[in-house]
Order: sequence, then C-alpha cells, then structure tokens
Amino acid sequence: MWRFGDDVNTDLIIPGRYLSSYDPAHLAQHAMEGLSMTFAKDVRQGDIIVAGRNFGCGSSREQAVVALKAAGVSAVVARSFARIFYRNAVNLGLMVLVSPDACGVFEDGAVVRLDLETLSMLSADGSRKASVEGIPTHVSSILSAGGLIPHLKKRIRQV
Repeated sequence: MWRFGDDVNTDLIIPGRYLSSYDPAHLAQHAMEGLSMTFAKDVRQGDIIVAGRNFGCGSSREQAVVALKAAGVSAVVARSFARIFYRNAVNLGLMVLVSPDACGVFEDGAVVRLDLETLSMLSADGSRKASVEGIPTHVSSILSAGGLIPHLKKRIRQV
C-alpha cells in the first residue's frame, strides 16, 4: 500500500510534461512522480493507494487514472475524492473507495487487503482495520464490467 496525504492533484499523479503521449505504458512510467520518484519503479500489480481528502483534485485529465491503472494500482482508498477524478476512475474501471479513517490507520508500505463484503480494509496480520463505504449498485456494475464503455457494450448486447 502506498500512503499519500490530502489534496493530491492530477498534476502530481501524472505531471503535465508527460502528456505528449496517451500511451498507458508511458504514463505508468511517470505515475505519482510529483510525489514519489520511486513509485513508478516500485509499484506492483494489485497495490493500493490510500490518501487523505480531495484525491485527484485539479484538472480533469483522465490520464491520471490511466497512469495509475497502467502502473498496476488496483484501488484508491481516500477520505474524499475530487468529483471529476472519481467519475473518471469509475468510467475507466479503477476501484475508488471512500474511507474516513484508512489514511490514519495504515502506514506507507503496509500490506493490506480490501474486503468489500465486510466493507473493511485489513492489515495482513489483522491488527489494524479501517472501514470503507459501500459502493452504489450502479457504480459497482460499471466497475465490475471494467469501466463505462465495457458496461454499455454489455448492456447493448442484452437488448
């Protein structure tokens, strides 16, 4: 798990100087570079970002979500999200969960597991636990499909 604070803006997630290419692999190489020079090199498939308030504020660039997904991030858990980042994450199939306390419970580098059935985030040894808010059904169905476009394609095929 990677822990960041409040007001992580999209320029910190993917600095504007790297937006000359929309290639996900290129964006992943520079993910979170505004806050951590080691993140892109050290992040692993399935890692989780935990942050404070207003994660994803700033510009509406969806490349921020693309960079995180391509880097291997499986979910972002934060006290709150900027509305456009939250919507971009859902549309592109990145799990975004609100937790009032996860940022204060877990340290950077902790090994954690998300349990969506119990709406909790747990440390590997079970000694620490944070609650996460439930996901609305319509958002869950979009995320389960892998994003808005796959969700709509699935729905169109059913008609």
